Amino acid sequence: MLERPLRDRIILVVEDEYMLADELRCEIGDAGATVLGPVGTVADALALAKREARIDGAVLDVKLRGEMAFPVADLLIQRGVPFIFTTGYDESVIPDRFANILRCEKPIAVDGIIRALGRMA
Repeated sequence: MLERPLRDRIILVVEDEYMLADELRCEIGDAGATVLGPVGTVADALALAKREARIDGAVLDVKLRGEMAFPVADLLIQRGVPFIFTTGYDESVIPDRFANILRCEKPIAVDGIIRALGRMA
């Protein structure tokens, strides 16, 4: 039987690189989750996160089309939603208030993201 570590979870995907966003959508969906998005801008991510009553976890790219995604991270924290940062930047760009958030460097291993999401909720 196929392992589905994210079964019955709702996962928000915030990523502006089309190929990676699509890969995350497919693989997270195959792991059993309902995927919200992907969305590729801070404004779209904020709107979706505010609109959805339930989000069990999220994958959040640090920089979206030139804009830092920290307002989205702040909203997720306010809502108690666990999330993972993905980034091609070094940790110095991430404010200290996010020091306890898991950061995965690009290129990411989607299976590792799925395992981390599975442990979060």
